[in-house]
Amino acid sequence: MTKNNDVPSEHIVNRIVRAALEEDLGAIGDITSAAVIPETSTSAGSLVAREQGVIAGLEIGLRVFEIFDSSIEIKAHVSDGDSVQANTVLARIDGPTRSLLAAERTCLNLLGHLSGIATATAQLVERISHTSARIIDTRKTTPGLRSLEKYAVVMGGGANHRFGLYDAILIKDNHLATTGNVAATIKKARKSVGHAVTIQIEVDNLEQLEQAINAGADSVLLDNMDVEKMTRAVTVSRERVVLEASGGITETTVAGIAETGVNFISVGALTHSSPSFDVALDFDTI
Repeated sequence: MTKNNDVPSEHIVNRIVRAALEEDLGAIGDITSAAVIPETSTSAGSLVAREQGVIAGLEIGLRVFEIFDSSIEIKAHVSDGDSVQANTVLARIDGPTRSLLAAERTCLNLLGHLSGIATATAQLVERISHTSARIIDTRKTTPGLRSLEKYAVVMGGGANHRFGLYDAILIKDNHLATTGNVAATIKKARKSVGHAVTIQIEVDNLEQLEQAINAGADSVLLDNMDVEKMTRAVTVSRERVVLEASGGITETTVAGIAETGVNFISVGALTHSSPSFDVALDFDTI
């Protein structure tokens, strides 16, 4: 599992931002502002958090304004990873009114989505803070936004599982449905990638767990096991392998799962179902 505090590369952020702006503006642009706002009008405003939570993607959201119009002046007041209260000013923005309105929604969509992920992650992290377990994400991400969403998980205090199919081996139930044998599948995988690549396997019973350990798996994913079975799995493993709990994790159940002694708890809902964080751009009134 990895923890990368760096904002995704400028190339990735710029590509995502430009695609999002193109989606919103189309070939014509903001016809409403063009119709009712004088071309010479300027405005200033504040990006404001409407609720309590953890900020992620502020730099990414502000990049929307920079890409759309380099004349816009921006001053951030908080940083990603900061916990904020409702009505906190996140940044000040000043520039051509038409430009601010054209970039506003794309900025808010990205910032709200990523801060929602960070906030949801922080809530789970807090619930298991009395244990040594770690909250991690999965590959259940929005297509094209994986790097941003995984960054938001880290800003909320979680850690990243593999980024894609290319950086670790995870043998799942459908792999085993084809190969049919836990030990043989692990040994075949190890022979293919050597010892530099982590091998994880998904199991749903203790017999498979023991087979996986004996075959040399680095990590075992305990799929949809109840707390009693997870506790037995921790006893069986005797710290010979890293254990990850997965499947149906909620705020209600996460503490009990962490208390079993598993090392990691993966939560797909962080990236596919977290509510958007409420953030707005408020123009100064004249």
